[in-house]
Amino acid sequence: MTDDIHLRVVNPNTTRAMTDLIGRSARVVAGPGVTVEAVQPSTGPASIESHYEEALAAVGVLEQVLLGEAQGVDAYVVACFGDPGLDAARELARGPVLGIAEAAFHAASMVARRFSVVTSLGRTAGRAHELVERYGFAGACAAVHACEIPVLALEDPASGALDRVTAACRAAVEADDVDAVVLGCAGMAAFTGRISDAVGVPVVDGVGAATAFATGLVRAGLRTSTRGEYAAPPPKPVTGLLGGFAIRPTHPPAAVPSG
Repeated sequence: MTDDIHLRVVNPNTTRAMTDLIGRSARVVAGPGVTVEAVQPSTGPASIESHYEEALAAVGVLEQVLLGEAQGVDAYVVACFGDPGLDAARELARGPVLGIAEAAFHAASMVARRFSVVTSLGRTAGRAHELVERYGFAGACAAVHACEIPVLALEDPASGALDRVTAACRAAVEADDVDAVVLGCAGMAAFTGRISDAVGVPVVDGVGAATAFATGLVRAGLRTSTRGEYAAPPPKPVTGLLGGFAIRPTHPPAAVPSG
């Protein structure tokens, strides 16, 4: 248990403006006694809007977790709604690792009976449905809606993103008869309060929820179990471009990837 928590928030894409936005959103929630470090991979996609990009981004998440382990980071937040690389990151980290989708679903279920998800693009809705099922919230999640706004356009005032996301949330509340809305993209994190005021129900941002849960777990002395599925990966060779990620007999890897 500690009063001085080092939280590393990993933006799995490589867009610095989005990393900075995510960091600001996490710091609003973290409060005193928590150092929030917002980072991004050294290589990977500029945004994550496909399965291909999510697979590439997962490697960048692991890079940042390995670097964090070398620096004594206490906990991590994976700040992409697809939760890329989450299980693998839990195998590497000493402290808790939370994905923003999982955290948001838990938070919404604590303040409402039923919720809907409003995400960016329709092509990512299937992944949101998959995670709802995996995390056990199929009975609580009424539907997944898309705004059809590309991730990187969420910060562009000319896109009208705030108004469009707000309209989608309002429509979801009315059509689905839900008590809360989960925002299905880390790039929407700055909209939370304004949308909640406009729509009249709790609007949950996964970055804030994961930050609150991660710091709470550290303060409670809880970390990911190292028994069974989340035990450290067995040492074995890794070749080619990913050679630096090979697990050595000592854990974590002796050669931390540098990108």
